[in-house]
Amino acid sequence: MPTLTRRLVAEFLGTFGFVFFGCGAVVANAYPGATMGVPSIALAHGVALAVMVTATMAISGGLLNPAITVGLLVARRLDMKSAAGYIVVQCIGAVLGVLALKLFFPAGVARLVAYGTPLIASTVTLPQAIGIEAVLTFFLTSVVFGTAILANSPRVGGFAIGLTIFPCILLAGQLTGAAMNPARAFGPAVVSGVWVGHVAYWIGPLIGAAVAGVLWDRVLLPPLTEEPAA
Repeated sequence: MPTLTRRLVAEFLGTFGFVFFGCGAVVANAYPGATMGVPSIALAHGVALAVMVTATMAISGGLLNPAITVGLLVARRLDMKSAAGYIVVQCIGAVLGVLALKLFFPAGVARLVAYGTPLIASTVTLPQAIGIEAVLTFFLTSVVFGTAILANSPRVGGFAIGLTIFPCILLAGQLTGAAMNPARAFGPAVVSGVWVGHVAYWIGPLIGAAVAGVLWDRVLLPPLTEEPAA
């Protein structure tokens, strides 16, 4: 297995790229006359995640998401030291990815959408938002286990993982933003200063990923034959 340093750099780079392009699509859609809409934003997120996961999978596993990281930790497929390091660099990569957007877009346009910060709709309560994010992240984490962790799974790179967030954003993008990733919410929140309902983007995804981790570890995956590498 690659050294921890190499894995941390891969997680940083992958998360940077995913957040840069994902938030960039949201900001680009804020331009007057833009006709991208939710389907195009969902597609941009899906393709960006698929590419970044595929690029980093052989080095770090291509997690790029603190919730997925916790899911693998709960399932005993990742050790505590690696998990803690992954979460730190994922959040740093997300913040720097959004800061890089300042080099591309006028501040006036970017601030209209808080640099891509996910927001909870006025018709959705905080508990509902947490539940939505938990359910979506449960399915995303399950796809990670089924296509990247399961030994005899079809090798499709990260594209199945990227495709998963496409229908999730179509379904819930206008309800919670369908972040499914604490780092994806954290990066633009730091840059924009918009923290309304931010707790939902940590509690929901972490619960969903943890439940998926327990299910796959105890029921769906073959028993572990050895301890995960440090």
